Amino acid sequence: MTADTADQTPAAPAGRSRASREPRISRPELIADTALALLAERGMRGLTHRAVDEAAGLPQGSTSNHARTRAALLAAAVRRLAEREARVLAPDEMPHRPGAARGATGGDPLAEAAGALALALHRTLTGGRELLVARYELALEATRRPELRAFYDTAGRAFRDPLETLLTSLGSATPARHAQSLAAWCEGLMFLCAAGPDHATTPDQATLHQDLTELLRGMLPE
Repeated sequence: MTADTADQTPAAPAGRSRASREPRISRPELIADTALALLAERGMRGLTHRAVDEAAGLPQGSTSNHARTRAALLAAAVRRLAEREARVLAPDEMPHRPGAARGATGGDPLAEAAGALALALHRTLTGGRELLVARYELALEATRRPELRAFYDTAGRAFRDPLETLLTSLGSATPARHAQSLAAWCEGLMFLCAAGPDHATTPDQATLHQDLTELLRGMLPE
């Protein structure tokens, strides 16, 4: 095993997601994944360098060697969170991917976009709730740490910008405003289902598709 690659994934804390059990991930990825799992399981107070070493099965001091300070560890967690959330859809599942014409599959472009967004939301709600809880922990901490706020906001723009591009391709006259509204709807739903009063239920993909279709049709010209 090299200093940068873990030869196996250690026993995970309860609730560790499948993404953190992938074999042959790098040590920095393992550390960041473990930090996210600890945030979801134990909250911000439960995240320490020693706790990451113990949960990841790494020699004591490994996490400190990678992220010297708590701020650096939190920044690594935010970056890894963004990487994992970005993988919720494969490239060929993205609506209006580069080089593809509108309605390239022969269907309604708006319905295709709603379908892709519904798929992403459903996967997140059924397989990524741990990441959502970790994200909420990081979001709250970012309100108290300006240095983390910068990392968190940069990661957020990586998701908002594609929404604006999508809405522009669908004919929105005000894509930035519509992207904010769409993101707010999605964020609200995810919070309700992950940490809010609807935490015991998850909308099925067909319902999400219908909801998003109605939302997009209300935003976009006929």
